[in-house]
Amino acid sequence: MKFRKVTAIIRPGNLEAVEECLKKMHVPGISVTKVKGFGEYANFYESDWMCQHVRIEIFVAARRAEEIAKAVMDAAHTGVEGDGIVAILPVESVYHIRTKEKCQYDVCV
Repeated sequence: MKFRKVTAIIRPGNLEAVEECLKKMHVPGISVTKVKGFGEYANFYESDWMCQHVRIEIFVAARRAEEIAKAVMDAAHTGVEGDGIVAILPVESVYHIRTKEKCQYDVCV
């Protein structure tokens, strides 16, 4: 089975909407981390240019990656600079630490 990792960096205020959207899509799990950085949008009015965002990571079957990325973009979109980014990355393998077994599609995602 081919896996992908969908990584999104979004505004913290949009996290709840994205989470609800992903639950409705029956995404089996996500990881959320607070992150700090700048890209297209930097807060030049502060001494620290960095902006607070959240990073969402989702491991899914390759066939669902584009659908999930689009859903994240739709839920997080405000049309203002700093809305964030979404990336889809290939994943070689996914393992369960508890069992040390390689995940199969029907078990993991």
